[in-house]
Amino acid sequence: MHDAHPDGHRNPAHGALAEVGASALRLGLTSFGGPVAHLGYFRREYVERRRWLDDDAFAQLVGLCQALPGPASSQLGIAIGARRAGPLGGLVAWLGFTAPSAVLMVAFAGLAGSGGGVPTGLTHGLALAAVAIVAQALVLMARRLTPDLPRAAMALAAGIAALLVASPLSQVVLIVAGAVVGWLLRPRAEAHRAVTGAPRRLPPVTVAVLAAFAGLLVALPLAAAATGWHVVSLADAFYRSGALVFGGGHVVLPLLQSAVVQPGWVDQDHFLAGYGAAQALPGPLFSFAAFLGAVEVPSPAGPLGGLIALVAIYLPSFLLLAAVLPVWDRVRDRFAPGLAGVGAVVVGLLAAALVNPLWVSSVHTGVDLAVLAAAAALLIVRAPPLVVVVLAAATGLALSA
Repeated sequence: MHDAHPDGHRNPAHGALAEVGASALRLGLTSFGGPVAHLGYFRREYVERRRWLDDDAFAQLVGLCQALPGPASSQLGIAIGARRAGPLGGLVAWLGFTAPSAVLMVAFAGLAGSGGGVPTGLTHGLALAAVAIVAQALVLMARRLTPDLPRAAMALAAGIAALLVASPLSQVVLIVAGAVVGWLLRPRAEAHRAVTGAPRRLPPVTVAVLAAFAGLLVALPLAAAATGWHVVSLADAFYRSGALVFGGGHVVLPLLQSAVVQPGWVDQDHFLAGYGAAQALPGPLFSFAAFLGAVEVPSPAGPLGGLIALVAIYLPSFLLLAAVLPVWDRVRDRFAPGLAGVGAVVVGLLAAALVNPLWVSSVHTGVDLAVLAAAAALLIVRAPPLVVVVLAAATGLALSA
């Protein structure tokens, strides 16, 4: 009864939070299909079913979340929750959408890290499914983000560079270079809009939150080096991945692979098995971070490691949304040219990840090619990713028997 006013009426703020939580949990339990499909689920839930916002407002929020680094669908849910019930509504929306898949990924990590681990055939089948799903995502993203020759050339150059120099630092350099080149190649009319549309002064809160976002990018690696504590290194690796990935979903794969596989925290087989399993679950693909934090070799691992990794990879999204939401209408034209260049680089990074580690680690025989071709054909005819993952995993188990 503590959510009621003295006059006996229900507190509307608490009622809005409950609505946000219930709707987000519903989406977290039923939203299969990955980031692009999530946008369709969100529109059906929030525009058509609940009428919390109209199509124009929904499209504006989608544009904002796609422009920011981080997982676009999760950020969209946070933004809608915050719009409906304030900052706490954003947190509740994230919890409802993320918790189901995160809990399942931590449970899968426990299976993968116990006793005999996950059967080899299962991990191989999941890895082949991941190759097919990432390849489809790459094609769809390339159509949207590299529609002209300059951006296609940027994607090709970024992909080659990422394959030649595989490190987290090289990916950061490529993303920054993409933003600079995109800005330099902007049309004259777009350049005029970017300058005239720029705000003269940002609100103090926005400046403070952006300073915190950037400060953590610097402070966490310094703290990790100074203390030698793995828990700080873990938080740094996942915070950096969440802060520097544009496009979300599958695009985080190369950053996470560099963050956890190269230093030996997670072996390649477990990495690919977890990524494949993430395709079979509803909710955000970024829940893959919970699996990696839970299955890693150094301590903390298990549920605590999964929680640290999950919070760290999402923290940049919360900070950026808190900073940008209030001023988005005034700054979006200014950043559009640079973000177009970043998008092209993202395509190149994803292409490089498709080659190595996915293809190199997973496709070895003619049978592998046949399974991969069948998975790709199913995706082309719009079979749900869940079906593709389950069939590929079952095939891997059958072939290894």
